[in-house]
Amino acid sequence: MERNRINEKSSQRRKPSGAAVKKESVTKAIEQALFQEWAATGYAAISIESVAKRAGVGKAAIYRRWPSKLAMVTDLVNKVGVDLIVVPNSGDLHCDIYQILLQLRRLLRHTLIARILPDLHAEMGRTPELAAGIRSTVQVQRRASAEQVLLNAINRKEIRENVDIDMALDMLGSMVYWRMIITKRRADRAYLEKLASLIVRTLKD
Repeated sequence: MERNRINEKSSQRRKPSGAAVKKESVTKAIEQALFQEWAATGYAAISIESVAKRAGVGKAAIYRRWPSKLAMVTDLVNKVGVDLIVVPNSGDLHCDIYQILLQLRRLLRHTLIARILPDLHAEMGRTPELAAGIRSTVQVQRRASAEQVLLNAINRKEIRENVDIDMALDMLGSMVYWRMIITKRRADRAYLEKLASLIVRTLKD
């Protein structure tokens, strides 16, 4: 009888505390709340308290995952950005570039992202730690994925070996971003097709 009581107590001690378990549903709620709060108020006004309230959780749930607002923002922006990266490899440069532009358009058409991105870039200019955290992960990986598309085209002899890859990468993203975010104009599929053709011609010249 005594042995059973000891075993029972030992089993109870081994049970993990519910407060220590990081539930994926809670993490997802915090992620959604962060971006909603950001779109509504801007980066400067975001606080751990406001995100927790919008997510319907306590502040402790956030602090168990991230030690600060900066860490939370950096981690979640990188997570979302990296998850959206796809490297097309159709065997045709025009098709691959069109797919990259289509991915970018899909990203920029998202209501929250369209509202957050200008504020993010402005804040990166004011907060070096945020800029370093974003540029070292999501921007590096996004450029690396596009660079692989160009390297594949070089290997297929579609474009010359000495093409300026860095300039080509700037060209891939900047024109769609300028059109959709800065000038607020539509970038329909016909526009993306024309842009892909222009980029391919430029790379082949």
